[in-house]
Amino acid sequence: MKRTAKDILQEKGGHLVTASSDATVYQALTIMTQNKVGAIVVVEDDKIVGIWTERDLMFRALEEGFDPKTARLSDNMSVNLISANVNDTAYQLYDKFLGRRIRHLLIEEGGDYIGILSVGDVMRANLQQATEELQQLNEMVSLEYYENWKEVQATR
Repeated sequence: MKRTAKDILQEKGGHLVTASSDATVYQALTIMTQNKVGAIVVVEDDKIVGIWTERDLMFRALEEGFDPKTARLSDNMSVNLISANVNDTAYQLYDKFLGRRIRHLLIEEGGDYIGILSVGDVMRANLQQATEELQQLNEMVSLEYYENWKEVQATR
């Protein structure tokens, strides 16, 4: 079965981890650590306005004078949101991660963001899908299949 973004979100469970745009980077890091995630969705008036990731921290931390306890997410977040449709397959999602060189992808359904997937979530889904396909092939081409094939050939 080809897994879709919706399938992966359902298997993953959870919810969008969010922080207000006026939150500090330190507050966002605290929320991310508590939720064991590498990205946080930034909201303003219940509307998603950006995303802030561990990669953003890596780049900002090298800037002179950067202080996570005073720096605001609104000044440090990515606002060019990249998303995928809820019906995109795991292979399509993985292609988007590789093509865009990103690690987190918002999932959209009917114009609303319903979740976020990491490259690890999608990699896991692709590996599970490949394993299932291999098991199906092994069942189709089992030793019993070959034994039956030999008998059919012998009777011809």
